[in-house]
Amino acid sequence: MNEKTVPKKKINSNTLLLFITIALFIVLYAGGCIAYGSKGFTHLQTFLNILITNAGLICVACGLTVVMLTAGIDISVGSLVAMDCMMLAVGMEKGIGAVPMCLLVLLVGLVFGSVQGFFVGYLGIQPFIVTMAGMFFGRGMTAVICTDQVSINESSNPTFYKWANAKIIIPFGGYVNKKGAYMAPFIRITVIIAILVLIAIFLMLRYTKFGRSLYAIGGSEQSAAMMGLNVKKVKMEAHILSSFLCSIGGICYCLNTMAGSVRAALGFEMDAISSAVIGGTLLTGGVGNVIGTFFGVLINGTISSIVKSNGKLASSWPNILTAALLFLFIVIQSVFAAIRIKKK
Repeated sequence: MNEKTVPKKKINSNTLLLFITIALFIVLYAGGCIAYGSKGFTHLQTFLNILITNAGLICVACGLTVVMLTAGIDISVGSLVAMDCMMLAVGMEKGIGAVPMCLLVLLVGLVFGSVQGFFVGYLGIQPFIVTMAGMFFGRGMTAVICTDQVSINESSNPTFYKWANAKIIIPFGGYVNKKGAYMAPFIRITVIIAILVLIAIFLMLRYTKFGRSLYAIGGSEQSAAMMGLNVKKVKMEAHILSSFLCSIGGICYCLNTMAGSVRAALGFEMDAISSAVIGGTLLTGGVGNVIGTFFGVLINGTISSIVKSNGKLASSWPNILTAALLFLFIVIQSVFAAIRIKKK
């Protein structure tokens, strides 16, 4: 009697990097709970606060992951977020409604991405150079709109103010504070937006032709072209989608800060890139997913929360620790890349 052997499924580099990222997040968060449990780190609201604070970054990092899958990069996202926030703040100060301003910001994102995508995809200019020009343009336009910090309050736009302060109560995971009052955990609208973006991009990458094309182009642009893929068009669409998601992230960021400023979202592009890389997205393209990027954002957020809970560490420590993790994951990616080349 012959026994049929079931072939074992091999864990590819994409899955392995994702497992490493999730494991790192669990270890970091568990460490925070153990070290600072007395300061409320074990409360559900602490985790939800990480999501609330980083809702805009989740949207931006998802868009950046799409571009990075094609072996591209976009360093203009922080400037675009700043320009979006300033447009929203100044527009509402002048009496324009929240809905028209949000639609205008999304339209600007589409135009911004279309211009950059055309230069990258159809003119073949390096993405770093194109998006660096976009970074300078976005930051400069923010100052052209207004050089002062402009706040959004209830009097300037009650609708946007209501969105920003709306609480969605979670029916479990609360606690009783020292005064005996029950503190119910909650999230903001921004978290719902970020999760919907995450799910939409995950499904797009996994189940659509466009998603498969992104991976194919990142894996080998020449092979993708030989398969009949329109490489130029896909690259342009990737940048359009990235900037559109960046504008959604800009709205979420503005809902958290309720202000527009020339210095808003400084270094946001580096936070998004580091989140994607820590999440397992290869800088060389072709490997990565937004679930890993999501956990990359959570890792950065957890590091910041641990530093804040400590209270004695300098505010620069999150950047130092993120840099160390980024270096670690780049080394791991280089090892995987060397293994793939050796197998070929």
